[in-house]
Order: sequence, then structure tokens, then C-alpha cells
Amino acid sequence: MTKALITGFPGFLAKNIIKELRMQQIYTKIYVLVLPAQKGTAESMIEEIYQDQLNTSFIEIVEGDITVPDAGIHQDILKELSKEIEYVWHLAAIYDLAVPKEIAWKVNVHGTEMFNKVVTQFSKLKRYIYFSTAYIAGLREGRLLETELIRPEGFKNYYEETKYEAEVLVEKLKKIIPVTIIRPGIVRGHSETGETIKFDGPYFFVNMISNLRKLPFLPYLGKSSTYINVVPSDYITKASIYCSFSDEALGQTIHLTDPRPYPAEVVYKAFVKEITGKYPKGRLPLLIAKSFVALFPVRKFLQVEKETLDYLTWNATFDTTNADSILEKGKITCPDFILSIPAMITFYNAHKDDPTYHIPLK
Repeated sequence: MTKALITGFPGFLAKNIIKELRMQQIYTKIYVLVLPAQKGTAESMIEEIYQDQLNTSFIEIVEGDITVPDAGIHQDILKELSKEIEYVWHLAAIYDLAVPKEIAWKVNVHGTEMFNKVVTQFSKLKRYIYFSTAYIAGLREGRLLETELIRPEGFKNYYEETKYEAEVLVEKLKKIIPVTIIRPGIVRGHSETGETIKFDGPYFFVNMISNLRKLPFLPYLGKSSTYINVVPSDYITKASIYCSFSDEALGQTIHLTDPRPYPAEVVYKAFVKEITGKYPKGRLPLLIAKSFVALFPVRKFLQVEKETLDYLTWNATFDTTNADSILEKGKITCPDFILSIPAMITFYNAHKDDPTYHIPLK
């Protein structure tokens, strides 16, 4: 009987990982650590997952909070978990580019520090899978290696900074427990269905284009040679599960990024064509675009976080040596971004008027 504990539920990635784990019949039981305030949402999502009618991986809610000692888990429950759990997935974090500093540090750094202390209590632990981000590189540019954990001179936002600090804490655990660190690129919806639960990340550009689609034409934003690294949720799901059982991934940090990324301008052009039926024309200087988006009424209308534009001038690529070597054995590859844009936009158009899919802007 293989049992796992997963944080970050009822989040999108945690949900998809659980669905895939059930499909592959990997664990007999999955405990999900859920904030008491989110218990109702978690219960509804579990019912949704159970619609697959698979008699595998029974899911049980454990109430808790990663930011408090023992993750807020009742002592009797924690005692039992410490004897049973073999795999721990830590996905709980604030994934918002505009997150305030205090909240980001509390959840991403302090929360990881508290949760690490819980994980080290599990006597049967076979793997601790920690979800970081490829963007812990901050302002560093050039080719970024999976084997590097270098403090940059600065960060583009508090999300990047706090995820860097949290990864430093998990890196130290590699000396005492079996750890695999996953660094995803920017996550989007499913490559075939387009399904997602939040329009963030690359969807901010989609929001902007959609809200301006009635203009005679849309210009490019500045002139950029930057590559954008966006990966579909189904790739992250299958690749991370494969890595969680790979001996080669033990003690490693893995970039789950697109090994064949497209230039940001190519992606923007494809978005504009798919949404408006026309190609972009002309250029709006990026400085002017940023000054507009800095105004709250403008970014509220466009549904764009101002931090999004910082990635259009960040020149970096992600090395995927570890990922390529490991995932080749499992025949897992990253779907082509441009080819899956139609599915992405079809799903977006079906749900763009639903406010629950959009991030409240500040």
C-alpha cells in the first residue's frame, strides 16, 4: 500500500497530478493537505475527480496550514502519517507575479521551512518532490543550468525572490532525505483540451489581445529577441510523476521547461492571429506600453498584471540536460506551443466572461 501526501490542493496542478496518478494506479491512498477555509472547494474537486470512476487512489483531506508548526496537522493524524507516507509532493505556494512581499514570504518561504520540518519526520519517505520554478533565476540571463542555484543580483518580483529562497531551503534537505526539485516554466492549460482554472501567466497577453481585438490592428509590444518558455499542464503532470519514481532524478533539480521554446514575438503573433484573425502590425515602444499598464484603470480594462511585460526583455534560456536524459526513457516530450494555441484559445473564449477564471488585479 503506497501512500502519498500532496499540498497545494485544490490547486490546478495538484488536481491534475492526482488525476494522472489515479489513471496510472500508482498510489493506493492520497492525502491532500487543505486549508480549513478551502475544505468545501476541495471536497467538490474530489467529487469531480471521482467522476473518472477509477477504483484507485482513494483521496482523503487532511486539514492544515503549511505556515504553522507541524503544518497545522492534528498530532494524532501527523503521527499516523509519519509512519505511512512514502511520497510527498509540495506544491503549495503563492503563484502570483504581483503578490505583496509579506504574503509571498509567509507562504513561499516560511511555509516551506515549516513544511520541510514535517517531511523530515516521515520514516518511510522514498521521495520528496518539491515544486520550485525556473524563474528563481531572477535577473540572471544567458543559459541557466539545472545544476545551478545562484543568487541573482535582483528579481523581477517577489514571487521569483521567495521561490528562490524556498528552493535554497529544500536544496539543503538533499543531504538528509530523498529529494527531487522540479522547476517548471510558465504553466498553461492542457495542450489538447486547453483546460485550465486560472487565466494567468501567458493568458495576460491573451486577455489584452482579446480586450483590444476590435481595434483596426494590434501592434507588437517593443522589439524583442527574448524567448518565452511556456509549458502545458499535461506535460508538467506526466513528466513530474515520471521523475518522482526515477532513480536518475533522485537528488536532482530538473527544468520542466520547453526545450524548443519560441521567441516571444512569434507567440504574440500567433495569439493575435488566432484571436483577431489578423496579424499584428507596427510597434508600440515597450516603455510606452509599460507606462499605460502601470495605470490601474488601464490594466483593469486589459486584465493584465504590469509585471507580465518584464518578461518581454528578459534574455535567458533554460538548460534541460537532466530533464532530457530522464524523460527520454519514459518517452515523454513537451508538446509544441504554437500547434496547441488553437485549443488554448478555444477554451479561453468559452470561459473568458467567467470572473472566477481571472486574477483580481491590484
